[in-house]
Amino acid sequence: MTYTSTLIGYPYIGEDREWKKALEAFWRHELSEVDFQVKIKNIRLSRIEKQLQLGIDMVTVGDFTYYDRMLDTAVMFGLVPKRFNWQGGKVDLHTYYSIARGNKTAVASEMTKWFNTNYHYIVPEFEEQTLQITENKVLADFLEAKEAYGIIAKPTLIGPYTFCKLTKGYNKVTQVEYLLAILPLYAQVLKELVNAGANWIQLEEPSLVTTLDETEIKLVQEIYAQLAGAVPEAKIMLQTYFEALTSYEAIMALPVQGFGLDFVHGYKGNMESLRQFGFPKDKVLAIGVVNGRDIWRSNLAEVNSTIQAIETLSNAVALWIQPSSNLQHVPITTSLENKLDPVLKNALSFADEKIVEIVEVTKFRRDKDGSTIHNLSESMKAIEALKNHPIRQNQVIHQAVQTVTIQDFERHSDFSHRQKIQQQALGLPLFPTTTIGSFPQSDEVKRNRNAWRKKQLSNEAYEAFIELETKRWIDIQEELDIDVLVHGEFERTDMVEYFGEKLTGFAFTEKAWVVSYGSRCVKPPIIYGDVAWAAPITVKESAYAQSLTKRFVKGMLTGPVTILNWSFVRDDLSRKDVAYQIALALRKEVEALENAGISIVQVDEPALREGLPLRKEDWGAYLDWAVNAFKLATSSVKNETQIHTHMCYCEFNDFIEPISALDADVISIETSRSHGELISSLQVNPYKKGIGLGVYDIHSPRVPGEEEILGIMRDSLQVLESNQFWVNPDCGLKTRKETETIAALANMVEATKSLRQEVKQSITR
Repeated sequence: MTYTSTLIGYPYIGEDREWKKALEAFWRHELSEVDFQVKIKNIRLSRIEKQLQLGIDMVTVGDFTYYDRMLDTAVMFGLVPKRFNWQGGKVDLHTYYSIARGNKTAVASEMTKWFNTNYHYIVPEFEEQTLQITENKVLADFLEAKEAYGIIAKPTLIGPYTFCKLTKGYNKVTQVEYLLAILPLYAQVLKELVNAGANWIQLEEPSLVTTLDETEIKLVQEIYAQLAGAVPEAKIMLQTYFEALTSYEAIMALPVQGFGLDFVHGYKGNMESLRQFGFPKDKVLAIGVVNGRDIWRSNLAEVNSTIQAIETLSNAVALWIQPSSNLQHVPITTSLENKLDPVLKNALSFADEKIVEIVEVTKFRRDKDGSTIHNLSESMKAIEALKNHPIRQNQVIHQAVQTVTIQDFERHSDFSHRQKIQQQALGLPLFPTTTIGSFPQSDEVKRNRNAWRKKQLSNEAYEAFIELETKRWIDIQEELDIDVLVHGEFERTDMVEYFGEKLTGFAFTEKAWVVSYGSRCVKPPIIYGDVAWAAPITVKESAYAQSLTKRFVKGMLTGPVTILNWSFVRDDLSRKDVAYQIALALRKEVEALENAGISIVQVDEPALREGLPLRKEDWGAYLDWAVNAFKLATSSVKNETQIHTHMCYCEFNDFIEPISALDADVISIETSRSHGELISSLQVNPYKKGIGLGVYDIHSPRVPGEEEILGIMRDSLQVLESNQFWVNPDCGLKTRKETETIAALANMVEATKSLRQEVKQSITR
């Protein structure tokens, strides 16, 4: 048996977010395109050098991106939406970034989550374009690595089935047309890679771990039969991740030379398939045995036992030992973290440490004669030390979670009764206008926060600045004539980090960045202990903002499931128990806001859907506790107190029922890039509670016109009653500039006033 260490992919942002900084400097015109390309190339090559230094046998290329790999694949095949007026040839950076971010004349392409991760990708759009190879980007990366380091790397690209599956714009008829157009292009890419000397080519097919019907299986079979026929000399590693492979027997019969399986998240299913069906003896098996999506150190003795079991069951010709997924979902290195609890830090493993684990266990498997010293027990000692940490021994919290009852999940009255009480108590106009919560965080806000964190600014001076900024934006909102105001969240960095800093059980890093979407990077908190509420978190700022105005100001919280899903979570408790711990803490915060006179409380759950298992048959168990966690946090308030929530990009066609089950009085949904699809969905599955459909896209710098917004609002009234429709942007405004924010909100308010007038006139006719 031969063993090879490799990766599916490696983070591209740089240890100190050099990639993000280069992108944003280029967008601000502070970097020329030439200088930008130089910086990007240096970052790209430094990643390869790092992997070589850490001892990886087979380096992967093609996993680097200028914004998003699905977008890279789309533009490589000329899949450019017509509204961007591309005339063919290589897709220039202006067009590339316009697809991702929009421009003055064209809205950006839709963005949605990558399977069940916290990363969001750009959705390709098929408009029956004439497809073509604009540039073989993967070949360019392969040749670059070959020239710079003299290596034969493993090129990777999104596989044809997954790419087509995630493309929008075709139907059952045009799907065939689409595949006929795109498969020869995939074949051409493979042919050029083979001719350049590529020994193996990795095609990433995570869609194969979702539930496949008979038609879909036949489609996969046809795709790979065509590729094998067109490029028989290509050695393809068909790579899956995030779950066990479905339709195992059919997939194993595909004409490829290797299969990559996830033995972390798909351990149970993939092991069962190996036991039942074995593995083709003439093919290579790539085994994901180190968790590519969490930050916890692997128990290498257990990893070795897993490899032994796989080896016994599979009889593969060779094993590639690798993480369970692309490492882009974890930070780069723990070596930059100097302030963490030593017990915690010793139990962590980021991308570089996971490479060390992979290399170590690969060497151990090769060492047949015992000539090399390996210490696999060190990892177990680190894991045990964290398990026994005092922060995990709060029995009061453990008992509280175990004694939660059904009554703890229920409001005092049903929605129809609450709605009447709230309409009388709040007295809001038809189509109330509001925003999602955050306002632009200017350079001045960031400078003052950094100075305060570095103790260069006193607590008193910092609080005075926050109050001034809050008052300024309360005044701006009143001038814009927005109905329900927010305080702007200028005291907050990240919507999860801010709450984690005030609760027990959380740890925070200095440089542990991961990509959320585009150049947006976040530092997820680490939930490593028992979570508890210690003192009011948001009451001071909310009450101050409310004192400045006679209009209602929303209290703003991040929901328990989003805090869970946007954190790295301890793995010694169930996710349900951790969610309930967070919910019980937030319940006290909601009650504190209510007691302080805040009549509207928004508890955001943008990541609720992100936690869904990949297979629908597994959704029920997750949704039961996820919905209950939200209700546990929000259900104890009076009928008069209005509970809002907010959700981000996701497909809602099959999610209306769980949204309704949250029993929030008002929900705002981030759907401006797919507004028409949601309208169609609501026609089939009506929603009866308060809802704001997000009338413009905040992820694009463009300012929508009043008539554009009014059109979206008119469409919304096709499926919503007037008394349930709220008007708001589709997400928080933290990342936008002040001038564009004010201009867009002004247009939003004016469009709302026009709609009110239209409705009033229609009633009086």
